[in-house]
Amino acid sequence: MFMCRFSLLLLDLEEHYFEPHTAYNLTGRGPEANSGSLKICSKSIIFEPDDAVKPILKVLSSYYLSPSLVAVFLIYLIKEENVVAPYKYERVKKKVTFQLEVPGKTEDVVQILLQLHRASCLDKQGDQTAMVAAILQSRLARTCFDKNSFQHVTENPHMECVAEMVSPLVTNAGHVCITDCNLYFQPMNSYPDLVVQIGLHSVRRIYKRRHGLRPLGLEVFCTENDLCSDIYLKFYSTKERDELYYYIATFLENHIAECTAESYMLQWQRGHISNYQYLLHLNNLADRSVNDLSQYPVFPWVISDYSSTQMDLLNPASFRDLSKPIGALNTERLERLLERYRDMPETRFMYGSHYSSPGYVLFYLVRVAPEHMLCLQNGRFDQADRMFNSVGETWKNCLEGGTDFKELIPEFYGSDSSFLKNLLGLNLGRRQGGGRVENVELPPWASDPDDFLEKMRLALESQYVSEHLHEWIDLIFGYKQRGSEAVAAHNVYICQCVCLCFCSIEDPDQKIAMLTQILEFGQTPRQLFVTPHPQRITPRFHNLSATPSLSSSELSPSSPSMESFEDLTEESKKMAWSNMNKLALQSRHKIHKEAVTGIAVTLSGDSIFSTSQDSTLKMFSKENGLQRSMSFSNMALSSCLMLPDDKIVVCSSWDNNVYFYSIAYGRRQDTLMGHDDAVSHICWRDDKLYTASWDSTVKIWKCVADDISSNKRTQFDLLAEFEHEAGVSAEQWWTVME
Repeated sequence: MFMCRFSLLLLDLEEHYFEPHTAYNLTGRGPEANSGSLKICSKSIIFEPDDAVKPILKVLSSYYLSPSLVAVFLIYLIKEENVVAPYKYERVKKKVTFQLEVPGKTEDVVQILLQLHRASCLDKQGDQTAMVAAILQSRLARTCFDKNSFQHVTENPHMECVAEMVSPLVTNAGHVCITDCNLYFQPMNSYPDLVVQIGLHSVRRIYKRRHGLRPLGLEVFCTENDLCSDIYLKFYSTKERDELYYYIATFLENHIAECTAESYMLQWQRGHISNYQYLLHLNNLADRSVNDLSQYPVFPWVISDYSSTQMDLLNPASFRDLSKPIGALNTERLERLLERYRDMPETRFMYGSHYSSPGYVLFYLVRVAPEHMLCLQNGRFDQADRMFNSVGETWKNCLEGGTDFKELIPEFYGSDSSFLKNLLGLNLGRRQGGGRVENVELPPWASDPDDFLEKMRLALESQYVSEHLHEWIDLIFGYKQRGSEAVAAHNVYICQCVCLCFCSIEDPDQKIAMLTQILEFGQTPRQLFVTPHPQRITPRFHNLSATPSLSSSELSPSSPSMESFEDLTEESKKMAWSNMNKLALQSRHKIHKEAVTGIAVTLSGDSIFSTSQDSTLKMFSKENGLQRSMSFSNMALSSCLMLPDDKIVVCSSWDNNVYFYSIAYGRRQDTLMGHDDAVSHICWRDDKLYTASWDSTVKIWKCVADDISSNKRTQFDLLAEFEHEAGVSAEQWWTVME
């Protein structure tokens, strides 16, 4: 049975695979013994023999050609004896002759090879890339999506465009088509399948992505597995990407839940999702994807003890300080780095490498992804002593090494331990001591790889990590990621400087060099939070003082002035009305799906809290957009106000309840079940809460604001009750108050 050994990983980085042809390598003794597939690529030609024992031949595009397809000079020999190993190559001149099975195609193939050869001979890298891109776009423009691939003949196409399907280190160009039922991708080269089809009804989440620092990516998930998506597409224009995104988003509007950093944060704080799940969600929202090794999901080192025979999860000394980046954990090393930082010209950085990069990811995964490592490193594995040989040694080097500041990847907290074992029997070399590189050496407290992962998961979900994980989130995804806060936290990396410079570069050669740097150093995640991340609510916390609260200047909603229009003098009223025509609309934002029922603005005017009949309380900032979205029940919320201490938002609901929401904790603090029908309006004055309801009553409750903010169970004392003949509406409310 024929087995395909070819992979896009055999191509160089940023290389394109155009088309395959059945051919014969005439260098051997006979055509039957040397039949195979000739792959035409933008920087090389690759011949895959049908005989799996023989090596795959890769010839770079700087060859000489004749009409008989003769290639000379540098030839790579890959997967000889069908073994994944470092590439062999021949530098001496060697003539290799290929003959196509269909002779009539020879002239066309020679013409495309001559074009690619001319591109490879251009002096500037930018000119080479531009010429190859033009050839690619020309080929795509001459074809279109084959509608015979539709799953149903009744499907109506909505949009068709060209794009590239992204997988780790490689992309594959083709045609995208979306219908009223399915999303399709048809590779230009029919590899690895003729078409990829995704039913829109099966889509669970979609994310816009940065790819190469440009807003061109779109990733689609059809399962609840946040680590692996079903397709990742890179478009050639942001407009086409956004059109496809909004079409799918509109289709899914009533079928999927809201997926925002704020909604996941609230679920995490309440204990509805684990630390592991929360970190996966944040990575997803911050453009991290397993399909893009320069933006691979990043997880923290949490254990600092890799030498003891027993792991003590109750001892804080067993854990890493999550409030500091890896580079700042060693005081002596940090001082040396800061000394260099102070002497640098602008733009300065503290760390010359990143906490996540393609090289670091494959450092951990080389035993399960050897071909990716060979692709990244031009057909070579790393030196044996620099491989991932020991967990303890790797941690020690991260603490003491001058250029090693890497964090971990999700696999360290997963259930598949194969990346720690050399199950493929790879020849990864010998270390200086003579020993072969085999399985990863584990800490003494782990009996085997599965036990190691189980204990790593326990550590990640431990009390200590749950109490401090928000500090690490501030560094990686939050307000300490950039600016003065990053400098103060010793959290400035070289890739941050590279990314800041990219948008201002116009020269094609410099842009290519910059993208190469990004591939080497990795990218910083998209910033998700601009204020300190709230701490998780754990059983140990009993009062607000245990949690670092947000400063009142950043997030402190306050109730509107209780001075009514009726309290103004006649002269003031005239002045107020005369100024009405001077009001000007500054901005307009649609953040609710249904009618807005209540609103409150912070004293600084930076943040707005609103309630709606869509059952949500939302916090909105005109600078940063939607920051929080909370739901207490499936019933509409009718009004909201802020307590005087600026720590609690009070909301009334049609489910007969009044809810108290803690801004610092990001959760429901208390609930007052005070009426027999929907609560229509609320008011606060002098430590008294006034509630009006459709049950025809107004009630006055004694409750001290400081008690509510203290995270203790609040005692609500009913002081008075007034009854109407009909339910109390908001319009009647101020009459009742008087």
